[in-house]
Amino acid sequence: MAHAESIYQNKNNQKILNPFSFHVDPMERLLLVNFESNPDVIYKGFEPQYFDDDIHGKGLLVIGWKNDMKVDVYYEKGLKIKAETYDIAGKGLNQMIEREFESAVFNILDEGVHADIVFDDILGRKVEIRIFEKHPKKREPFGLLAPMGDAAESPSAMPLVYVHDFYFVRRKHTDFQIKISGKHLKPDKFPIPLDGTWMYFARYSADPFIVTFNSAIDGKLETLDSFKNRLVTDGNTKLEISPNGPAMEIKKMTNKTSKHEVILDFEPAFPQVNLLKGTVEVSGKFSVKGHSSTGRIDGDYKIQKNNKKIRILLEPTEGWIPNENKLTVRFLYAVVKTFKNWPKTYRWIADLEEFNGSWEMKSDWERLK
Repeated sequence: MAHAESIYQNKNNQKILNPFSFHVDPMERLLLVNFESNPDVIYKGFEPQYFDDDIHGKGLLVIGWKNDMKVDVYYEKGLKIKAETYDIAGKGLNQMIEREFESAVFNILDEGVHADIVFDDILGRKVEIRIFEKHPKKREPFGLLAPMGDAAESPSAMPLVYVHDFYFVRRKHTDFQIKISGKHLKPDKFPIPLDGTWMYFARYSADPFIVTFNSAIDGKLETLDSFKNRLVTDGNTKLEISPNGPAMEIKKMTNKTSKHEVILDFEPAFPQVNLLKGTVEVSGKFSVKGHSSTGRIDGDYKIQKNNKKIRILLEPTEGWIPNENKLTVRFLYAVVKTFKNWPKTYRWIADLEEFNGSWEMKSDWERLK
């Protein structure tokens, strides 16, 4: 299936426009600790993240999830992090605070999580997160797309947090303490057994793959030289090009690291927008997917061309479609609709306009009610 060739001007133009982008943020491991049923006066959860890469450096960072859904970010000296990375979380970034951690242990072993994290918060209160899991039963981790984007109020990108080797902290054989200024806070519990074991709602990934999809842009969109089968845009991103009459359409965009990849697929292939006729409207389907174990997001795309102005819409109308055979997890997805439905609340709008042979693009995401 392909778009009709009649949508295009009858001329060749090997310079194509790619309005889409993936940005990958490396991360070694991730832990989410919730105590929403027993919140602190400021926080209702903490999210330790550990980095060891050329972009961020090496060290620990802890996100403090506030009761008003803003976030505070505590990070070790030497970590190179950007405020905009965390401003799409929840209702946005409150403060970034460099801290010397009294203890900064966070490991994921065969028997589970070993964490001993101690630091002072913005009020000078000592925060202690200690988890020592020594369960004799082998973990049975799985993969999913974490619903991180559900909390974002005004996202400037769609956050795709693929968590591989994902599991929950088991209650038995675990020493679990959360304290703020010496006060114990009870961690939330998972409501049903998983793999025959009662769990806390604290969950972790020993192999997260963090992707931001289509970050907001307001500026010039570069044209790219295409050739018949493939177009390389940078070291990690590759476009697969499909010829259609005079046009070169985008069939697939892939961003690949040494361990993982994320793919944007189109059906039919995405039109060469800078070759469209004066007034035309076309539509199709798209899919975003990582490893097969983490499922996919499906939706619709639409292009409206009116002389020199082009509007592109991406709407993930089908939400997230998981690919998990574990019965308990499938039940969780069925009961907690957020897992599957949060992408349906996102819409990407991009407006392109040609000025003296150059193309400008203004794009952003909006949340639907």
